[in-house]
Amino acid sequence: MAFVTFLIPCFVISTDIAFSCQNTDDFVGASSPGDIVIGGLFAVHSEMLHPEEYPIKPVIQNCAGFEIQIFLQTLAMIHAIETINNSTLLSGVTLGYEIYDTCAEVTKAMASALRFLSKFNSSEGVVEFKCNYSDYIPRIKAVVGASYSEVSMAVSRLLALQLIPQVSPVSSAEILSDKIRFPSFFRTIPSDFHQTRAMAHLISESGWNWIGVIATDDDNGRFALESFGVQAMANNVCIAFKEMLPAYLSDTTFHTKVDRVIEKIVKETSVNVIVVFMRQFHVLKLFKKAIERNVNKIWLASDNWSSAVKISTIPNIRQLGTIVGFGFKSGDISTFQDFLRNLHEKPTDNNKFLHEYFMLLSVCAHLEYYDFQMCISNQSQDDLLQNVENKHQIWRDDFLNANIEPGFIHSTVLAVYAIAHAIKGQCKDRNCRDPSAFTPWELLEKLKKVTVIDDDKEIRFDPNGDMRTGYDVLLWKEIDGHMEITTMAEYDPEKGDFIFEDEEKKKEFLDLKEVRSTCSQHCRPGQMKKVTESPHTCCYECVYCPENHYSNQTDMDYCYRCNNKTYWAPINSTTCYRKTIHFLAWTDWFAVFLLLLSAFGVVLVLSISVIFTKNLNTPVVKASGGLTVCYIILFSHFLIFLSTVFFVDEPTEFKCKTRQALFGISFALCISCILIKSLKILLAFSFDPKLQNFLKCVYKPVPTVVTCTGIQVIICTFWLIFRTPFVKQNFSIPRAIILECNEGSIVAFGIMLGYIAALAFICFIFAFKGRKLPENYNEAKFITFGMLIYFIAWIVFIPVYATTFGKYLPAVEIIVVLISNYGILCCTFLPKCYIIIYKQETNTKSAFLKMIYTYSSKSAGSVAVSQISLDSKSSSSRATISGSCKSEKNSVNGNCHFPVPGQRLIKGKVLPKNTARTMARKRLSSI
Repeated sequence: MAFVTFLIPCFVISTDIAFSCQNTDDFVGASSPGDIVIGGLFAVHSEMLHPEEYPIKPVIQNCAGFEIQIFLQTLAMIHAIETINNSTLLSGVTLGYEIYDTCAEVTKAMASALRFLSKFNSSEGVVEFKCNYSDYIPRIKAVVGASYSEVSMAVSRLLALQLIPQVSPVSSAEILSDKIRFPSFFRTIPSDFHQTRAMAHLISESGWNWIGVIATDDDNGRFALESFGVQAMANNVCIAFKEMLPAYLSDTTFHTKVDRVIEKIVKETSVNVIVVFMRQFHVLKLFKKAIERNVNKIWLASDNWSSAVKISTIPNIRQLGTIVGFGFKSGDISTFQDFLRNLHEKPTDNNKFLHEYFMLLSVCAHLEYYDFQMCISNQSQDDLLQNVENKHQIWRDDFLNANIEPGFIHSTVLAVYAIAHAIKGQCKDRNCRDPSAFTPWELLEKLKKVTVIDDDKEIRFDPNGDMRTGYDVLLWKEIDGHMEITTMAEYDPEKGDFIFEDEEKKKEFLDLKEVRSTCSQHCRPGQMKKVTESPHTCCYECVYCPENHYSNQTDMDYCYRCNNKTYWAPINSTTCYRKTIHFLAWTDWFAVFLLLLSAFGVVLVLSISVIFTKNLNTPVVKASGGLTVCYIILFSHFLIFLSTVFFVDEPTEFKCKTRQALFGISFALCISCILIKSLKILLAFSFDPKLQNFLKCVYKPVPTVVTCTGIQVIICTFWLIFRTPFVKQNFSIPRAIILECNEGSIVAFGIMLGYIAALAFICFIFAFKGRKLPENYNEAKFITFGMLIYFIAWIVFIPVYATTFGKYLPAVEIIVVLISNYGILCCTFLPKCYIIIYKQETNTKSAFLKMIYTYSSKSAGSVAVSQISLDSKSSSSRATISGSCKSEKNSVNGNCHFPVPGQRLIKGKVLPKNTARTMARKRLSSI
């Protein structure tokens, strides 16, 4: 297969001292031979020195800013490899390492990655270009690093060309979980997704919703900011401002932008929580400026700097306020601490980082702790070479141990052990002392399935290549005048919750809630947020929940509606209340009053029944239709009074169906019987033969009553079958439920009432025609008056019933039923009871006969007198009378004849005087 080779040059400023680069091996920061070599990429220095603003020649410059923490990670990698080599894990196979300094620059890291890709045993660092790297053996089998996500992204894309496994102990950007773009990337920490979710959860739990965010302007900072923004939105947290600082300290605008960020923080007085996604040296510069401006906030630290000792030892760091951070889970690092104590005994020939550290100790040893630390960080490689002359080597064994950040050390050791376990799996059936025994891509497959025992727990990579080891929630506390970094809680990514060791730790967490960082005041229960013109949802006004709505929590976006019509809520309510059920109860004073009226009506009916029973054979009782008809009428009145009982108390299906049917049928029966009486009276006293013949045909008492009542029965039966009344809950009153009977069909209800009204109207017509009966026995007149009362009552009922609502609606119908029933009952029976009780002398057969006789005589005389006009003043009047006589029925045999009293003319014939008496007897017998 054809291939192309190229060389990896070493572009470092040439000097004659330790840091000169004469060949590619000089580019290595620390190395050790072994059967299998593992590469390492760490930003031991924080920046590269650029003599010009923009590079002119492709020369890699020296670096500055020695990073103790990253240096410790390189030592952790070396310690882990030495420990493995001294164990039986790999059965005689030794691990070697090549560690390179990236100086926090992608360019320098890419040069190191090219070195990794070079062919094994190539003295000139040749990288072959091939179409298929399946059999290609590079100089290293796996890479640990890099220190920053931005660098890891670039390196991982290059290493993916040969599928060389890359395991980072620090790079946490969420995008690196994408196995399509970064197929060979793994990490022994969780991704930023879990960190940003934990941060948002902490902020939400603490009651903060108005915060600021500061991040570095690189891939890691932008991705962290994007991820946090999503999580913040999901937890109803608003970001008041977002500020980005240059990723490289060499940027000339860095200090200007730091000043601008501080001004922004000071200006936003309502923002008391700041989330910081930055590298340690960025935070250091920011905090120094913040201390100068007396900024006091709560700072949320990302995993990059949450346990940074060099930041916690800044003078007056306590003035900044409270610092809470998320650090990677730590483990037992006691063996590493022992390793550091004996570090000064280690040779520095193959470890330029250690050699540089020893020189830094010599230059800065005379300074106090913090200044000593700053001296180490601020020395460039070129300056160090000039200052190291005539300096004696001084060892401070406490300094490195004091600067350990356990989470980083632990994750670095895990990364080495994960690779070692993968190598062990690969070496089961082959001789791994031969570097060509397996290729990196084969090791990659083993690494995906590897299991590492850590603190008696099995941990492995998930499908995204991440280890969900969790986080320690760190709290910076001042103890004995020094800032100590303590563990406040643990965060479990699987459960998404915080775990506290004891109540004291939990109290520390709860104390954070005392600080307020909100755009608006908290809305109390009973209120809801009303969004203002601000683009942020966290800036709002608090308004009361409207009626029938409630809120039972603080800062609710909306009020819940009472989810059932049976509940209600007043304005500014925190809960819903069950509506009071209203109906016309037995205990209601108005219901009691109406029922007393009904009871009195029943007593009146029974009293009339007793009176009529005792006077069974008197003319008044007989003239009323006899005892049977009276009993039927009185029984119907009794049922009508009884029907009012079904309008009172809680409505039921039975009551709703019974009350209207019972009333309608009873009233129809009552009116039918009264109609028969009206027909009978009119038939008895009618002088018109045609009307008498008609009345005789119509007057069929039993069939008429049965038919009229039966029609009402049919109407009610159809009503109850097809559109039966039912119990209805009326919600028209806000705070109450009115239990009422729905008639089922207004049409059927109207037909029932309309039918009764039609019967009453017919009864009224017939009774009106018989209104001129004998005065003491004039039942037709009172029937007429009773029907008028009925009509007036029900005509008034219709608009009142239609406009009334509430529990007293049934009372309206009870009133109209009582009025109409009392009206007909009293007009039908009370006059007769009055005669029976107080005018007994008129309640005899002879008195009744005499009265009818007198009425008949008067009726006959009135007929005759109405045909003539007595006027004797002119002859023309006589002619008029004569002409009138001829045209009228008073002509007998062609002559005018005027009857005397006691006589009657019928069809031109004069009846004798005793005929009127005979007719009176016949009328009496008919009545």
